[in-house]
Amino acid sequence: MAHILLLEVPGGNDFTVLEDAAAMGHQVTFFTADAGFYQCQGGAVTTAMALSREVVEVRPYSYAALEHRAREVHRQRPFDAIVCILDIRMIDASLLAQALGLRFLNPATTRMARDKFSVREALASHGVRQPAFALAESSNDLRRAAAAIGYPVLVKPSDGYGSQNVTAVFSDTDLEALIRSRDAGAGQSADYGLGVRANNRLSVEQYVRGRMIGCDVFTSEQGRILLGINDKLMFPPPSFAIRGSCFPSDRFDTTAIRDYAFQILDAIGFDFGAAHIEMIVAGDGPYLVEVNPRLVSAQIPFQMGYALERSIYADLINLHLGQGATDLQEIKAHWFSAIRWIVADRPGRLETIELPSETSASIRRVALFKAPGDEVCPPLSNGDRIGYVIAVGESQAEAERTADQYVQSSVVRLQ
Repeated sequence: MAHILLLEVPGGNDFTVLEDAAAMGHQVTFFTADAGFYQCQGGAVTTAMALSREVVEVRPYSYAALEHRAREVHRQRPFDAIVCILDIRMIDASLLAQALGLRFLNPATTRMARDKFSVREALASHGVRQPAFALAESSNDLRRAAAAIGYPVLVKPSDGYGSQNVTAVFSDTDLEALIRSRDAGAGQSADYGLGVRANNRLSVEQYVRGRMIGCDVFTSEQGRILLGINDKLMFPPPSFAIRGSCFPSDRFDTTAIRDYAFQILDAIGFDFGAAHIEMIVAGDGPYLVEVNPRLVSAQIPFQMGYALERSIYADLINLHLGQGATDLQEIKAHWFSAIRWIVADRPGRLETIELPSETSASIRRVALFKAPGDEVCPPLSNGDRIGYVIAVGESQAEAERTADQYVQSSVVRLQ
């Protein structure tokens, strides 16, 4: 039985990694800046948190306070691993792992990976192909960057994550509207939660048209392993919400994608842990969207788990415990696993959601995130989605067809 330090979880309610660790027989001490932030989410979260050996609240939060409290626990019951899958805590997790002598991505690379512009600079210095890019810290910087790159461009927080506050700019008119919006909120920065705010550095990047994919890679002393390609489907512009995806995918050149992903990780000095890399596959090959120094989160680990018939979180835990990832090289997907999201077609207040009364065994998971009385709207961002279904099939087309049919048979009624 190992003792694991878990530092925060995504979304305020995603404790699957804790549940899987407990199922493996491990003890978990959960560290957070605000226990109440999780406890107010409801009974399911409270039940999940109760699986932890102890909940340690570090308040007021700072890295120094985190290390002090962690060392106190470590002296009584030494930690065997640190696990973190929340972007805004990755740097602290890396520093703490180094201080306690535990396996984790090195702090320099973690810090770089939390800043999109810094990653772009590192790739450029290593000659890695990528979209044109520039840094903007003022309105005039934005104008100069857009002029140098040429429309269309994407403007995103350099320290952002989860596709938050990303804007597609297609013209001078769009750009000036974005600048007016920024100027109206002068002095304010986006709130990432748990006391963390955006640094207001903007990464301005060439808008590359193509197919969005996600790749998750495990890195250990034994090398790198691509777990598979997740073929993503987006809602039509101006939305940045994901309509669904399929894992794995047989529609791409896996060798070319793997080589490009590994080239990116080599360029930024990625030496340990999980990386989630998003790319656009254009006619002339893949282009990096962003690289995240953590395992993919939200619902995708469930989707991957149904395809591989194993817990990806368990594999992540084993990786941090030093059990290596060589066994993953032999993993073959048993199924194609497709996820599709249920959304509203107009703004309003949700009355009911009528799901299909009869489903096939291929439907593996259905989850809803909105309740009657909630305000809903067509999806501009991922937070606007109502719920999802995961279906499996012996082919990608079959899995996607089953998931699509389930969504089409669902009825969203508004008051």
